[in-house]
Amino acid sequence: MSDIVSELQWRGLVHQTTDEAELRKWLDTPGRAVYAGFDPTADSLHVGSLLPLMTLRRFQKAGHKPVALVGGATGMIGDPSGKSQERNLLDAEQLERNVNGMAEQMQSFLDFECGDSSAVLVNNYDWMSGFSFLNFLRDVGKNSPVNVMLAKDSVKSRIGRDDGGISYTEFSYMLLQAYDFVHLSEHQDCHVQIGGSDQWGNITAGIDLGRRMRSVQLFGLTCPLLLTSDGRKMGKTEDGAIWLSPERTSPYKFYQYWVNIDDKDTGNCMRFLTELGSEEIEALEKLHEEEPHKSLCQYRLAEELTRLVHGEGGLAKAQKASDVFFNRGEIAELSDQDLEEIFADADIPRAELPNSQLAGEGISLIDALVATKLSKSKGEARKAIQQGGAYVNNQRREDIETKLSPQDLASDSIIVLRRGKKNYALLRVISDA
Repeated sequence: MSDIVSELQWRGLVHQTTDEAELRKWLDTPGRAVYAGFDPTADSLHVGSLLPLMTLRRFQKAGHKPVALVGGATGMIGDPSGKSQERNLLDAEQLERNVNGMAEQMQSFLDFECGDSSAVLVNNYDWMSGFSFLNFLRDVGKNSPVNVMLAKDSVKSRIGRDDGGISYTEFSYMLLQAYDFVHLSEHQDCHVQIGGSDQWGNITAGIDLGRRMRSVQLFGLTCPLLLTSDGRKMGKTEDGAIWLSPERTSPYKFYQYWVNIDDKDTGNCMRFLTELGSEEIEALEKLHEEEPHKSLCQYRLAEELTRLVHGEGGLAKAQKASDVFFNRGEIAELSDQDLEEIFADADIPRAELPNSQLAGEGISLIDALVATKLSKSKGEARKAIQQGGAYVNNQRREDIETKLSPQDLASDSIIVLRRGKKNYALLRVISDA
């Protein structure tokens, strides 16, 4: 057992708590259930989900029982906290796909088979779907003072807007999440809820409801939001969110996101999102101050998070892909998708080659350089090869008689050509018409 509250505090993860002294006493006993909620707006978790997931993981490693709640019911409404507009409502079929996708990803973070501290996954649709409107008003509504609800920031920020304010649907969201806490206290003996700082109003609403409905003491703890130094949400790029699903964001792109974050953000990210200890983090920060050009903090952060999200295989693939593009390492054992991701942001030429030609007589390296516009003419291509400036999959080829064959494929259908140090092209093999 470790002092989990102190662990969270040195990492800067405690923004607000309710009755810290009593919370510490409650957590002195092993196996206490702690829950965090996840909004199923997509079939994958994203970078913003890492903070509550890692916090639940820390509680589990401290001997407690994490409860991951996926909001199948509340997802039909949408949490107004921190939002300026009402969310689109999702249908039951899409919600089910989203819940299943998120549940599978949680397996990488939480241990669901480790005895008394095994994680539990719950879906609030399971208990809310049978709750009639009249019963909800009778049991929950009568214990929820409207003046208290109106005082919550998530409501105050929207209620005075000229464009419609907040709908009754979103106004009711607070009561649904509050009842989740009461339900989990009864059925999972869960007395602690964690969440981002924007969830404070919803968490305290649940604590108040538990006191009014069941005369039970519940506790809340919020973490700072995962923001960049200039106040933007971490994990948001010009191309959209950074997802935890490899189908939505490849391991290479995920790895590169962390390699390229601002120096000002690395300290918080290492403390918030990894299990690195204080000594290692401080040592890395000191080395980074001495040699900032090496980006030691970024690379260590990228390594830790990519391994956690995508496993050793995903990390190896991401590092291999990075080596290919930035250090011109050998290109092998990558997929078409990997190569497309590596070169996605590079304005490089592409050409297509019928499969029958590659499998038959092949194509000369000279013709390939011309076809991909790496050389303007056969004479220029021949000269590049003779001078040692032509590469196939980052391997130098110096024979002007070189012919490319299926053995030269770097992936299922792509051969990577390079002329000089950084002029790349992709030659894609296509099926015959």
